[in-house]
Amino acid sequence: MTRDANAVDFWRGFALIEILINHVPGNFYERFTHRTLSVSDAAELFVFLAGWSLAYVVGRPERRAPLPGLVFRLGGRAFVVYAAHILTMMLAVAMLAGASLAFDNTLYLEWHNAGPVFQDPVETHVGLALLSHQLGYFNILPLYVALLVVAPGIAVLHRLSPALLALASGGVYLAALIVPITIPTWPVPGQWFFNPLCWQFLFVIGFLAARPEGLGGFLARHLTWLRRIAWPIVIAGAAVAWFDLHPDPTRAPWPPLLFITGKTFLTPIRLIHFLALAVALSSLYPVIARHAEPLTRAVSRLGRHSLQTFCAGSVLSLLGQILRFATGGGLVFDTLFVAVGLAGMSAVAWAVEWRERAR
Repeated sequence: MTRDANAVDFWRGFALIEILINHVPGNFYERFTHRTLSVSDAAELFVFLAGWSLAYVVGRPERRAPLPGLVFRLGGRAFVVYAAHILTMMLAVAMLAGASLAFDNTLYLEWHNAGPVFQDPVETHVGLALLSHQLGYFNILPLYVALLVVAPGIAVLHRLSPALLALASGGVYLAALIVPITIPTWPVPGQWFFNPLCWQFLFVIGFLAARPEGLGGFLARHLTWLRRIAWPIVIAGAAVAWFDLHPDPTRAPWPPLLFITGKTFLTPIRLIHFLALAVALSSLYPVIARHAEPLTRAVSRLGRHSLQTFCAGSVLSLLGQILRFATGGGLVFDTLFVAVGLAGMSAVAWAVEWRERAR
């Protein structure tokens, strides 16, 4: 597994592009994203790389970041992500209200769990601030906030014992699957779409895999034969997705979450398939970088400024949903949407980079 930061940026940018496309359901180009041939999707890649990036913040064993500074840095990052989430949520609510007025159609007000915002605004706005009420397609940043909040604890536990961190994280994951344990939503009864108690395990795996010792060292030493194990799993997952062979939740043995392909709980089938996919394709980036350098540079720029790019892509995706519903969509619309969406995300990433350099 390469520890090149440019590779991390590239794959994060790749995930952002897929999220942009997949967040407009029914568009022509979603069939070309990797979830068509996978039981996992870009969400797993995004969270895994978030954990991988945490390893850079924590530092190498011989040059560990001081703990107070680490807590302050991660806490500050969590607040920035939280603020970005609130901003994009408010923009999404305003866009749905604007669409309802522009097209004289109150159906827009019910989209993506937005109905309570307009029907019961007092309690729901409190829920939005507490992250206990989330809009559909705008629910991955609350997970990211939760992961960043516990990230200092992950770093401390890793310093005490990497094995203990792995056992603790895996234990929480299994308990959440078997009991099961969820994070409730409010004021509308329900649960977080991305259960942090389960997704933290992938975050921790990404963190451990990026370390030069322990799991990361094992992967680096045995990557060749691990790929031989991974490819059959990747192919099996492609068959499940292509032929819609997903296990029936009503017929799964107890505990059922261990045997289905659920996204909310990041069930083992999804987790194992994603990890196999990551191992199988771990040598792909150097090939792409060598033969498509301009493309690599553009995609990596998206990944370097992932928060701003993700927020822009989320807003653009919602705009695409609204206009596609209003116009009926079609190949021409889908092509224009993808082109405008990628251009918009690229412009945001370029502007952020230019601003940082100007400082």
